[in-house]
Amino acid sequence: MSGSLPSLRPAAIAARLRAAGCVFAEEEARLLIAAAPGPADLEVMVERRVGGLPLEYVIGWAEFCGLRISIDPGVFVPRHRSEFLVSQATARAAAGAVVLDLCCGSGALGAALAAALGPIELHAGDIDPAAVRCAERNLAEIGGRVYHGDLFDPLPPSLRGRVDVLIANVPYVPTDEIALLPREARLYEPEAALNGGPDGLDLARRVAAEAPLWLAPGGHLLIETSYHQADATAAIFAESGLVPEVTRLDELDATVVTGAMRTAPTR
Repeated sequence: MSGSLPSLRPAAIAARLRAAGCVFAEEEARLLIAAAPGPADLEVMVERRVGGLPLEYVIGWAEFCGLRISIDPGVFVPRHRSEFLVSQATARAAAGAVVLDLCCGSGALGAALAAALGPIELHAGDIDPAAVRCAERNLAEIGGRVYHGDLFDPLPPSLRGRVDVLIANVPYVPTDEIALLPREARLYEPEAALNGGPDGLDLARRVAAEAPLWLAPGGHLLIETSYHQADATAAIFAESGLVPEVTRLDELDATVVTGAMRTAPTR
């Protein structure tokens, strides 16, 4: 297929992508060629990418923790830095654990946890109906249950006090800094998945405040945040009765705040 037209050969596609500002042009060209059913489709896909549409929307999937995660246009694209959140959650869980993934987006974190741990009881939720539909596809094979609604609101009461690991990749970009994000995120991803309020911690506060009602004794809440917000996030966890711990992986520019639940909630 790539040799049928000079403009669709790998080197030519990579050159077009590079001229459009794609840093990993050769790799993106390879992925586009592999994903295109035919030359006409490939031309359309290249044009869409050159026009600025995120690669994951063009090819329909993202690689995350070695998995191919289905991604629909308008659904938050999982970042590789979030693989650190998965590794921290994996270290605090085991096969058979009850896992809750809030602000789940495509369901990538829950899928990765299930792949790492083996069979788990997986629940996930998101306020965006497009994300819920995407997560349902990604989690169907592993029996994950996906709920549509605002944070804890749509969850079944039977989950209260049973969650071993609660992962929440909440939006944490301060509102005034949304304009500083890369163009692909600003223009194509839902603002609700990016905007964390005036200081970026609005959703972290809401999750931490209610998490003790849902966590099992010895359970953990894990939230991704930025290096500069880590201490404030840890203080929020402590105010909710959780024992906070901050971990960081410079290689991925990833920071995770973990809150341990030592005893059953009193409320």
